[in-house]
Amino acid sequence: MRHLVLLPGLASDATVWRDQVPALSRQCRVTVADVHFRADSLPAMAATLLAEQPGELLLCGTSMGGMVALEAVRLAPQRIRGLALLGTSARADTPELIALREAAIVEFQAGRAEAVLRANVAFAFHPRVSGDSELARTYLDFVQRAGADALVRQNRAILARADLRPTLRAIACPTLVACGDSDLLTPPDHAREIAAGIPGARFELVPECGHLLTMEQPDRVNALLLEWLAGIG
Repeated sequence: MRHLVLLPGLASDATVWRDQVPALSRQCRVTVADVHFRADSLPAMAATLLAEQPGELLLCGTSMGGMVALEAVRLAPQRIRGLALLGTSARADTPELIALREAAIVEFQAGRAEAVLRANVAFAFHPRVSGDSELARTYLDFVQRAGADALVRQNRAILARADLRPTLRAIACPTLVACGDSDLLTPPDHAREIAAGIPGARFELVPECGHLLTMEQPDRVNALLLEWLAGIG
């Protein structure tokens, strides 16, 4: 049976895939990875994933999980049968983003994570999602559950990441690239350039959606992922 590994984003857990796992499990064996909590760099996260999950894999990553998926296909292209990248980027951080992450790290280390995370809700979701909505509360719950140490280590891993755009042309597996039309954290142009760089990749813009598209538009995301799976032999 085909094996699909779902890769959550920064400080996220299986909650971000709560609406995908039941639908996708009908088509393949599904594992939600937690390597981002157990390694300190994106290449190390990818290497841990590949060591722990033998054989051929289908990878679907959202946000930082997409960055880990790109590292995995770079390390072991012969093992990746399909790739789905949701709300992610192949770029390295700009100096402006580096400064923002470093400032956030200072706040996390000082025990002020909640204030930073609450402010981040406006960037994580489409404007129609209010700060006291069920989606926002769920997001805050699982990120706060991850803890300050994970927030610091994972932000540092993203800060240190390489620009993977030059490696995209070597990806040969069926690839889906999707992004929310209102994603402020990894804007649509990041997704478009990934899709343009991977031969034959499919690009989809999800309407009325911010960064957390698996939670904001689960039905549309499920449909896209099922179509992607159907196209993989």
